[in-house]
Amino acid sequence: MNQNSQGLNALSQGLIVSCQAPVGSPLHEPSAIAAIAQAAILNGAVGVRIDTPAHVKAVRERVKSPIIGLWKQQIPGYEVYITPQFEHAEAIAQAGADIIAIDATLRDRPGAETVEKLITRIHDELGKPVMADVDTIESAIAAAAAGADIVGTTLYGYTAQTKNLAPPGFDLLAQIVEQLSVPAICEGGIASPQQAKHALELGAYAVVVGTAITGIDYNVKMYRAAFPSLEKP
Repeated sequence: MNQNSQGLNALSQGLIVSCQAPVGSPLHEPSAIAAIAQAAILNGAVGVRIDTPAHVKAVRERVKSPIIGLWKQQIPGYEVYITPQFEHAEAIAQAGADIIAIDATLRDRPGAETVEKLITRIHDELGKPVMADVDTIESAIAAAAAGADIVGTTLYGYTAQTKNLAPPGFDLLAQIVEQLSVPAICEGGIASPQQAKHALELGAYAVVVGTAITGIDYNVKMYRAAFPSLEKP
């Protein structure tokens, strides 16, 4: 962790809250995301994970704690979508992110920029540490070798290679902790404080929780689906 280690150190053994909302949701407004992020920090979160430059900028105006920034981009012909290219990383950095999250799976990438080249450019040109979102131990090893500052289990269960696996990726987390010296962040599928604690017990450097805390749209739909229909037969 040689890039902006102060921001990374602030995350140690802490809760990071992912503050995101579906595009069609009223909560997708930058001001709403910023309010959610501020509430998370005021209640003990050590950092937040934020998507899009507009949202990062709004959160930066209200939060001094570390922001893990990303920019989801759907590029035709490619499955990689979390900050896939340098231009997206640059926009996130300029908006105020402290750490840049990228897709570091072994899938095909748009353009000629490899994971290693992307990480190197983020380090050299933006001066930001990189969180590598991975799905398997192979991609975690490759990301660490490419210079990632931290590795997250973010994409476990969300790629073709792991589609039969359900997050949280505790098995992957344990493998990363055992085989790599790079700090591991557990992200994806954490649904309770007990699961978050278990991730720390397995050796996670920090834990990211999103939907269980901030997913109002998803959670309301899930609760509503459990209710009997209100429509008359």
